[in-house]
Amino acid sequence: GTASGKTLCYNLPIFNELILNNKCRALYLFPTKALAQDQHHKLLELSGSITKQKIISAIYDGDTPQTSRPEIRTKARIVISNPDMLHIGILPHHTNWADFFRNLRFVVIDEAHIYRGIFGSHVANVLRRLNRIANYYGSYPQFIATTATIANPVEHIQKLTERPFNLIDADGSLRGEKHFLIYNPPIIDQELGIRRSSLQESIRLSDDLLTYDIQTIVFGRSRRTIEMVLTYLKEKIKASSPYNRQDETETVRGYRSGYLPIQRRTIEKDLREGKTRLVAATNALELGIDIGDINAAILIGYPGSIASTRQQAGRAGRGSAASLAVLVCTADPLDQFLGRHPEFILEKSPEKALIDPNNLLICLGHIRCAAFELPFLQRESFGNLGSELTEEYLSFLANEQQLYLSKNKYFWMADQYPAQKISLRTASSENISLQIEQENRSMKIGEVDYQSSFWLVHPRAVYIHEGQQFIVEELDFDQHKAFLSREDTDYYTLPIQETTVQLINKMGEDKIPQNQSFLATSAFGEVSVTTQVKGFRKLQWFTNEPLGTEDLDLPSSELQTTAFWLSLSDRLIEQLRDKGLWLNDRNNYGPQWNVIREKVRRRDNYRCQHCGIIEKDRAHDVHHKIPLRAFSSLDQANQLENLITLCHNCHSLAESTLRMRSGLAGLTHILGHLAPLYLMCDPSDLGMHSDPRSNIADSQPTIIIYDNVPAGIGFSERLFHMVYDLLLAAFDQISACPCQDGCPSCVGPGGVNGTGGKQETLSIIELLTSTN
Repeated sequence: GTASGKTLCYNLPIFNELILNNKCRALYLFPTKALAQDQHHKLLELSGSITKQKIISAIYDGDTPQTSRPEIRTKARIVISNPDMLHIGILPHHTNWADFFRNLRFVVIDEAHIYRGIFGSHVANVLRRLNRIANYYGSYPQFIATTATIANPVEHIQKLTERPFNLIDADGSLRGEKHFLIYNPPIIDQELGIRRSSLQESIRLSDDLLTYDIQTIVFGRSRRTIEMVLTYLKEKIKASSPYNRQDETETVRGYRSGYLPIQRRTIEKDLREGKTRLVAATNALELGIDIGDINAAILIGYPGSIASTRQQAGRAGRGSAASLAVLVCTADPLDQFLGRHPEFILEKSPEKALIDPNNLLICLGHIRCAAFELPFLQRESFGNLGSELTEEYLSFLANEQQLYLSKNKYFWMADQYPAQKISLRTASSENISLQIEQENRSMKIGEVDYQSSFWLVHPRAVYIHEGQQFIVEELDFDQHKAFLSREDTDYYTLPIQETTVQLINKMGEDKIPQNQSFLATSAFGEVSVTTQVKGFRKLQWFTNEPLGTEDLDLPSSELQTTAFWLSLSDRLIEQLRDKGLWLNDRNNYGPQWNVIREKVRRRDNYRCQHCGIIEKDRAHDVHHKIPLRAFSSLDQANQLENLITLCHNCHSLAESTLRMRSGLAGLTHILGHLAPLYLMCDPSDLGMHSDPRSNIADSQPTIIIYDNVPAGIGFSERLFHMVYDLLLAAFDQISACPCQDGCPSCVGPGGVNGTGGKQETLSIIELLTSTN
């Protein structure tokens, strides 16, 4: 658990050994630089309190000055780093670290649950290379790992390190009373089923906790949510303060990617010292950075996994003091399901951490790196890969003229430095620097990653930083800069995005037959996933009233990768239609719909009947209170008393409560959630897309699962070859699920008043697997 003393569990025995043996060295690996900084601070405190003998510890990462590096290599007893630096900056230059590796006694892997999926598979191969070099210098270090909430800690860490482990999970730390609430905001429109905003309710609860001086952390799922929480709370503090003092608003801070490192360190320090009473954060604070004695945690929406929910809730409560965690449900069907079924979070096991170190492309890349570091002997095994398979890979690289075989050894002979070609993380490391003009000079206030810049800092966007508003004047991709100006506005902006999937090259195809025809086509190939920000909406602060839209002319963001897809044939769809189990046809509102729609809007005085906004640039929508598909005739569905005028925003809210999940959506959900288990990867390593009229499959209804990494990593072809196994597993999972009509464990939940598509999904799978 959080604050249970995991750090002491490895620091004490390591310090003991360092005191007894003055040559002994240790390597500490942390997944982020921020966590390394935090733990180094603790290490210095601990060293000064338990021993007079000076034990030098130092951080060695990309930010370490070149002038400091030689001294760290020779003198530091504890080297603090991260897997990325170990991969690219230490192992390829191991001859500079000869004394360190010769005396390496311990390797600490902190927050081991972070190393999952593609990232974890890369890190497992980096550790194979680390072991190989340590053994070359005559050391066999002991590994100590710590992990938060995962279902398979021993299995995961043994696969990551290829070493046997003992699990220590008894927690003797002080634990106060813990209150965990799942709060579903009240319905404010009974007729439409619309609930109060989860954001506004979270702000209200946060304000209450501040009033009672309870130090609080608020978790949001996006950077924009965090900044909106800050803006609202700071306005409340200013309004309630008789002196309107700026320093009073500093008791509320944000914490997210994009803040400069010095800002983060200041916020962490102020939290520990109690100066900051509330911090609004993304999952950047899920990790074990010391943030002091937080007493309450508010989670705005389900974080996406049981493990993350427990991690975020666990950030509140240290020692014997009572603590509170509140999950505030959004209008999303998944959150609404949790509001009705709290046992899903409270009783279900957390997710497994899955990796596949022997993935062909990942493993082959690290064998190249290992060969650059040390020649391979014939019949040598790379970790647990096995000598035969290792020899096969080495022979392949020799045929590619990257290795040269001489006297039973494979030597690296290519020109390039292989580690530079391999990124352990799939996300691009390129960032856009955020610049403002201040006192006639340009000053950097933060940064955003390249992909996020399209929707966060596009031209004319309102960018919010620590509760302050800026207008983006220019986004310059060539200079990797965005130029902002300070300006208070009465609105915020939301991007309008569009995602399309285009076929580049079909690499394999198979038909699922029925009699003389076929029911579906499974295929895999190269695709281009294009996301483009087409424009943005302006929404008024506090009321969320739409103030109009503006178009943008931005380059598209393109991911060229490989994908698996399953497209349903007309024959299958007709069989489903005959049973009334196909919900993906466009709604047919009848020939008189335009007349009826105008009559309803006129009756309602062209005013949204939920929020009261009058039509401006865009005509309001007309909404069916009871869904059209629930009626047997159009006349019944289109009765005026069943129709109501709503603005676009309120219409979206109302639709979320009535969502009728189709079989296509249900099948996408279950296959997308089962695929990572079969591929031993993380859900974030895959992208999912369903399209009732896909352009990569002759406009047929299609489910697409693509590798969320440039050029692909082999997942798509494996899914293509196991499609029947996947479909049968999906049928078993749905059939065995005790839910009535859909839940997160099977086809996904429908709306509160809608349907989950369980029967529709089962019927599709039954037809697809009946001939196999």
